[in-house]
Amino acid sequence: MSEISTATPQLLRRVSAGAVLDFMRTSDAVTITEIMEATGLTRATAIAVCEDLTQRGWIRELENQRAFGGYQKGRPARRFELDEHAGYVLGMDVGISKATVVVSDLRGKPLGRASQPFAGAEISAEERLAVIDRTAMMALHSIGASPDSVLAVCAGIAAPVDRNGDVLATQHFWGLFDVGLKSALRDRRGWTVLLENDANLAALGDRWRGAAAGLDDVVVILASERFGSGVIDGGRLLHGSRGGAGELAILEHVQGVGDTFGIASLARAWAAEALAGKARTSLRAHADGIEAEHVFAAAANGDAVALKILDRLADRMARVIGTVATMFNPELVVIGGAVANSAGVLLEPIAKRLKDFTVTPPRVAVSPLGDSIVTIGAVRGALDYVEENSLDLELRAD
Repeated sequence: MSEISTATPQLLRRVSAGAVLDFMRTSDAVTITEIMEATGLTRATAIAVCEDLTQRGWIRELENQRAFGGYQKGRPARRFELDEHAGYVLGMDVGISKATVVVSDLRGKPLGRASQPFAGAEISAEERLAVIDRTAMMALHSIGASPDSVLAVCAGIAAPVDRNGDVLATQHFWGLFDVGLKSALRDRRGWTVLLENDANLAALGDRWRGAAAGLDDVVVILASERFGSGVIDGGRLLHGSRGGAGELAILEHVQGVGDTFGIASLARAWAAEALAGKARTSLRAHADGIEAEHVFAAAANGDAVALKILDRLADRMARVIGTVATMFNPELVVIGGAVANSAGVLLEPIAKRLKDFTVTPPRVAVSPLGDSIVTIGAVRGALDYVEENSLDLELRAD
């Protein structure tokens, strides 16, 4: 005979508080009646929960106001709203050359940002940690917030990370990011740190506020310097057994691709090849420092060499996306990263070629989030943690 557990009053109150908080995160100021309608709670329970959440600092009660100055009988309705400044979250993008940190409120609004370079790729773990910590403090100081007000941190790195937040350091480059960031920031600042792969966070970020908003089957490809992808399948972020889901080393074995170099690095390399020859092209004006942006701009002005490079890029991307589509069968593939600002011109030629490389061609889009895509995803990851654990967190906001 199975044993049926009985919900305790404390558990019921906790469930009710969670439901109220969930509703208020997606609402502006609300009345007790609106809370009752959204959650199914009785008036007495809704009032008790709101008063408890107010005392704990998660929500605030607004001053009672008559309806737009007109006469109204009875007591004005009590109105509550989420206190979005009850605490903050940090979203980090830790690359090989720099660290970027964004401070966000509890509605996901970015409030402050800081970025600092590393002295070199091969610096020690201690030096890398010092730069990350300093960047985080700069971002907090930019809005006058203290370290104690941080409820969670999520950091994206350019290496596979498993479900437990452990780095897969089976090659030297990935090992450069295995610096003990979680324990270091916990010891220094008392912060809870979530570690994640940068492309995975790009997928979270774009699904939250980008081209993939609301979709459940999406692949986001970080495509600037090296290809890497984050995969959302059925609304769930894929990690694989050791965090390697979405890694694109397979491209080294794909005909017509052969490596994992991204759009920006390929545009620079192919432009340099053209400049080494005798081709007549406006790109020679940038011979001392050719960048992908120069190639896209020259192509927009009808430069034949630049247009040929864009055609090669579209073919390469069609093969990359075709490979991804064959493996994961997403509804949408999003091109993300800083290069996305220019890559829109590639969408039409990619779409025309896709059917040659996969029998399940997805829609293709570019992310509107630019080089903020990873930090936006990191903020979303930190907010997810806070929202799942709100009733266990102690608020110490300024």
